Amino acid sequence: MENIKCLRAEKNLSRAALAKAIGVSQKAVDYWERGVNEPKASYIVLLADFFGVSADFLLGRE
Repeated sequence: MENIKCLRAEKNLSRAALAKAIGVSQKAVDYWERGVNEPKASYIVLLADFFGVSADFLLGRE
């Protein structure tokens, strides 16, 4: 999910800092950003709230 990587870079956050902020492992964030797997719906909601964007935006629908 390229949008996660872009949003994280805009906020100047490390993968570890984002992972800690939403309660997942750094490896999970790495996998999401590289497209190895996708976050569960509950994490998409947390990410959307954290970054102040819609879930649709994170999913590439906007």
